[in-house]
Amino acid sequence: MKFLHTSDWHLGRAFHRVDLLDAQAAFVDHLVTAVTEHGVDAVLVAGDVYDRAVPPLRAVELFDRALHRLADLGVPTVMISGNHDSARRLGVGAGLIGRAGIHLRTDPAGCADPVVLADEHGDVAFYGLPYLEPALVKDEFAAAEVSHEAVLGAAMDRVRADLAARPAGTRSVVLAHAFVTGAEPSDSERDITVGGVAAVPAAVFDGVDYAALGHLHGCQTITERVRYSGSPLAYSFSEADHRKSMWLVELGAAGEITAERVDTPVPRPLARIRGRLDDLLADPALAVHERAWVEATLTDPVRPQDPMARVTARFPHTLSLAFDPEDRDEAGPGSYAQRLKGRTDQEIAEDFVAHVRGGGTVDAAERAVLRAAFDDVRADDTRQERTR
Repeated sequence: MKFLHTSDWHLGRAFHRVDLLDAQAAFVDHLVTAVTEHGVDAVLVAGDVYDRAVPPLRAVELFDRALHRLADLGVPTVMISGNHDSARRLGVGAGLIGRAGIHLRTDPAGCADPVVLADEHGDVAFYGLPYLEPALVKDEFAAAEVSHEAVLGAAMDRVRADLAARPAGTRSVVLAHAFVTGAEPSDSERDITVGGVAAVPAAVFDGVDYAALGHLHGCQTITERVRYSGSPLAYSFSEADHRKSMWLVELGAAGEITAERVDTPVPRPLARIRGRLDDLLADPALAVHERAWVEATLTDPVRPQDPMARVTARFPHTLSLAFDPEDRDEAGPGSYAQRLKGRTDQEIAEDFVAHVRGGGTVDAAERAVLRAAFDDVRADDTRQERTR
């Protein structure tokens, strides 16, 4: 059986101030064409269909057109909700839409109810695990603790139990939306940290033939059987070096996997340039970036006059301009953003507590209180998004 694995469409998202809906529509065109050209038997979408819980109308219209076009092909589509989606909104009409071959899996309680497709070698069970917010689904899965690993592990236990009850030789595919240990994030994913630990081990997916993952925006192979497709478009300059693509996966008679990447359309390349303003404007090697969306970091010791106007005179599609003077004291504290870069909310809060107390470190009890507070806020935010 041959299927396309994609994820993280983020319909309705902009890139800085640029509307990407036309580029997202071009991706949908490309997806439909690829389904036909590669003789695909199923399409998998591993979450974050939309960029936010209440997407703009034009994004909903694009999604509606995509569903109709996929249904017209007669090729089944399996789709899960991600952490950016409102699971309840995305799942409206799922039963009715399923009759057209578009299978929406947004309810955690249904994670062990697969979409079963067949080829000449027998059945393939596709299990859709929507994004599982630990604080909200802990009771559903009777998880031992409020953590991603605990709830995803419990969901996979249900999957393995259902698979064990099926005829021998039934092959299996899981769609999940999570952060797997060893994967490389970018700047454009929303933090899903809970309890200080966002990552889950790849071993949680043991027992299935393929895990089609979403959430991280870079295409990655964690193991032969556990892969991220990445987003079809770049959503931050941290993705400037990404090759955007989908996985074309072939599942053999005994569950063997072959996979190749199918590139997706690039509306405009990304470039990160750095240096003194006059050097950037004069460097002939940078001519290749004159049509790109540009993030420019100026290192002039003194901020130049009219820097954006001068940068855009050569690089008209510059979207981000930053300053990092080259003579800044390396031992100094740097900017607030630089000091916080790469630090979790928990770490920032612990540092703040230590600072206002006049030094020292946060003890275990204080750390637990802060962690519980962040978990409650995230869970409340998720509840509000789902009920808005």
